[in-house]
Amino acid sequence: MNLAESTGTPASPLTPARSRGGLADEVSRKLADDIALGVFLPGERLDETTLAARFQVSRTPVREALKQLAITGLVAYRPNRGSVVADLSPLQIDQMFEAMGEIEATCARHAVVRMTEAERNRLSELHALSRTAIQNGDSDAYDHINRDFHLIIIHGAHNPVLIDMALGLRHKISTFRRTQFRNLERMSASFEEHSVIVEAMLARDVVTCYREMRAHLLSARSAAARVSSTWSST
Repeated sequence: MNLAESTGTPASPLTPARSRGGLADEVSRKLADDIALGVFLPGERLDETTLAARFQVSRTPVREALKQLAITGLVAYRPNRGSVVADLSPLQIDQMFEAMGEIEATCARHAVVRMTEAERNRLSELHALSRTAIQNGDSDAYDHINRDFHLIIIHGAHNPVLIDMALGLRHKISTFRRTQFRNLERMSASFEEHSVIVEAMLARDVVTCYREMRAHLLSARSAAARVSSTWSST
C-alpha cells in the first residue's frame, strides 16, 4: 500500500488540548501502530505534510514523532528520501522477541527472590485490575496495565544492568507488544499466562517463573504476527 492509498481516509483526530510533547507522543504511538499493523510498509516514505493531514496536527509533532520512532528502529532516515519505514524483517522481529523473552525471564527469575512485599502486592493488584479491563473489553486499559505488570517484574530483579537491557529492548518492540491486544482473545490468553507467572512469583518458584515468562513473550510474538501479515514469519 502506498502512502496516498493509506492516507485516503484521515485517522481519528488527536486531542488538540495536548501539550506539544504529549501530542508528539500520541502521534508517535498512532503512527507506530499503523506501521505494526501494515498500514505503512517497510521502505515506504513517511511524508511530514501528509502525516500531519492524516492525524490533523501541525508538522511539528509529526517531526518529533518521527525522531522518536527513529530511536526505536521503526523509522529510518534516508538521504534524498527523508523518513521511511525501517526495513525490519519478520526474522528480526522474532529475534528481538526471543531476546526479550530471555532477558525478561531472567529478570523474573531474580525477582522471585528479590521482590519486596510491596512489589509483590502491587503485582497482584495489577493482575486483578487487568481482569477488570478484560471484562470491560478495554484493550487500551489492558495494554497500560500489562506494561506496568512487566515493568514491576523487571525492576523487581533489582539488578541495574539487567533492568537497563530489558528496558532498552522493551522500548524497541513495545509497538509489536501493544498491537497484539487488537485481538481481544489475546487479552484473555495473556491474562491466563500472567496468572501462572503471578502464582509462581508468590510461591517463590524460580524455575516455573523463568519458564513461563519466556513462553509468555514467545506467545506475544505469535499473537503480534497474527494481527498483521506484514510482520508474520515466512
